[in-house]
Amino acid sequence: MDLETKRHQTQTMLDNAELLFSQEECQAALQKVAGGITRDLGDKYPLLLPVMGGAVVFTGQLLPLLRFPLDFDYVHVSRYGDKLQGGNFNWKRMPDAEQIRGRHVVVLDDILDEGHTMHAIQEKLLEMGAASCRAAVFANKLIDKEKPTKGDYVGLDVPNRYVFGYGMDAAGCWRNLGEIYALKQD
Repeated sequence: MDLETKRHQTQTMLDNAELLFSQEECQAALQKVAGGITRDLGDKYPLLLPVMGGAVVFTGQLLPLLRFPLDFDYVHVSRYGDKLQGGNFNWKRMPDAEQIRGRHVVVLDDILDEGHTMHAIQEKLLEMGAASCRAAVFANKLIDKEKPTKGDYVGLDVPNRYVFGYGMDAAGCWRNLGEIYALKQD
């Protein structure tokens, strides 16, 4: 597919999407997450670990709101395999165990869908010696089944639909939006 066709298809996707949360609502959600992290960990010198690449927008907006000493690194993991059996994890990058040991860690991600990836990251960090491991997610998807983990800090609850914007993509595009949209339901 040529770039002009892809640009047109991508624009059409946005034009036909339903706005779920405005920029103002997203900013308020971000402030809520920052307030919770500050309240609980502002005096603990935590380590923040965004999950690449969806957490980039959330992390970039959140960090300036955290006005206390912290360390920053990242984790990169992908899930692949048969989703009916939970899939497998490909650990592309984890911080050094020495950096984790004894630390209060906050894993940042754009959305908590079914929770399997976040759960695996938290388990791995605790095995590496983290003192605690909390999850901060910009969006929590409301699904009809129990998740293996929950967000300790959640900006917004989103419906069980294909959502995008604010770091979440639709067909690889639209992570750069300051709002959250959902694809139109048929």
